[in-house]
Amino acid sequence: MSPLLRERLALLATPANRSLLSECQHGIEKESLRISADGTLAQTPHPPALGSALTHPRITTDYSEALLELITPVSRQIDELFGQLDEIHRFTYSALGEERLWTESMPCRLPATDEEIPIAWYGTSNVGTLKYVYRRGLAVRYGKAMQCIAGIHYNFSLPPQLWQVLQAQEGDTRSAQDYQSERYFALIRNFRRYAWLLMYLFGASPAVCASFLQGRDHRLQPLGEQSLYLPWATSLRMSDLGYNNNAQSGLNVCYNSLDNYISSMLDAISLPYAPYAALGTHDASGQWQQLNTNLLQIENEFYSPIRPKRVANSGEKPVHALRERGVEYIEVRCLDIDPFVPLGIEPATARFLDSFLLYCAISDSPQLSDSECEHAANNFSLAVKRGREPGLMLNENGRERSLTEWGEALLDEIAGCAALFDQAQGGSVFAEALAIQRAKLKDSSLTPSARVLAAIAEQGDSFFRFALAQSQEHDAYFRNRPLDAEAQARLAAEAAASLADQAAIEAADDVDFDTFVDRYLSQQA
Repeated sequence: MSPLLRERLALLATPANRSLLSECQHGIEKESLRISADGTLAQTPHPPALGSALTHPRITTDYSEALLELITPVSRQIDELFGQLDEIHRFTYSALGEERLWTESMPCRLPATDEEIPIAWYGTSNVGTLKYVYRRGLAVRYGKAMQCIAGIHYNFSLPPQLWQVLQAQEGDTRSAQDYQSERYFALIRNFRRYAWLLMYLFGASPAVCASFLQGRDHRLQPLGEQSLYLPWATSLRMSDLGYNNNAQSGLNVCYNSLDNYISSMLDAISLPYAPYAALGTHDASGQWQQLNTNLLQIENEFYSPIRPKRVANSGEKPVHALRERGVEYIEVRCLDIDPFVPLGIEPATARFLDSFLLYCAISDSPQLSDSECEHAANNFSLAVKRGREPGLMLNENGRERSLTEWGEALLDEIAGCAALFDQAQGGSVFAEALAIQRAKLKDSSLTPSARVLAAIAEQGDSFFRFALAQSQEHDAYFRNRPLDAEAQARLAAEAAASLADQAAIEAADDVDFDTFVDRYLSQQA
């Protein structure tokens, strides 16, 4: 353990400071495809009983009309967070009729052609049309199948008072906003160094339905008649078969400071890209098909395992919000859906993530050199494709180190952060969550990816049959636990209010869409 980490742990362990750890804030965004009873992609519109995908604060869609996104309110307590996620699920299932939610990150049986995958629709307002055109752009750039991948996004922030304690100890004279932003970027740099560990521990997509890769080159191995896999993979979702692409492979987004990050993102959204220019912003019929022809339409198009975040005002670009008001929280985006738990993530995972992220925030975090960025990316790639391979070696600052040995060393240090959370909240649940992860390092058969492959084998080597069985099991779990009348009425009223909000936005538009797009894209960050 470094002297700096030991010093910061001791500072936060004092009674006055450790209580601040109870003020951490959390949020979960969980994506799930709606499917028909036979396991095919739902072709129906977003259920009206769920309200407006544009304005509902907790139930929306991501890429496809069938790709639901369920969003918890911000919570300080993990138990409260999961109670909120459970309530949203139970209400959602009440509106699905004969449909179900797919329990996997990798898609169900997709239609034979991209044209049959419906893009999410957000109404006729300018802001709704902007969201739709952006998604059309994703379709023409990357294809629709990739956009049907689902995952868990975990939002996390440390309380401002905790950053102030650390700033005072260091005698840092910057503004509180600038210091907090710098410390979040230090967290992000360490996250990039160690994210391979999360893929080993929580990756749950070692196999895919063959329909996902129809017509695409790949190096996966056949599994049964209709499935593909890699024997030691943890998360094909996070590999180059999932949310990665050739166009973005050359991007060098810098995480060494907020200014550098904003600059590199602005470069990416203003850099002309010839293949997209050849497509044009409008299709042959004159309809918008992408917002612009640059490498990125907007910064959200950049696929990253973690993002610095700030709640933006209506119509405000994310990079503008970050520049004006600094980093407010981080969003972890690399978690697969856990198909073995109904909510797709369990409290023990969240508690380990809190300990892991606190460790990233308070341990040494020098700036990333180009070579270290390359090592971090290679380590991550190895973990997602070969993470459970016995004896797998990673690169730690230019020297080889086994994944399991390095992982155990990291857990030894993260244990100090887990102990702080337990001291702050009472009990031992954070230490217990860490022990679960330590067991996975000692026995790879306990990892979600290994358990998925074992369960697929029990279903005759069929990814589809395994996933459909899990979807049916979880469907019964939620439908057998309907909300009480008061909660059902409250959420139904929230859905109805969102439909009224969408109608009001549509009625308030006072410029044409072309002008709206020009104004949005011309914001100066």
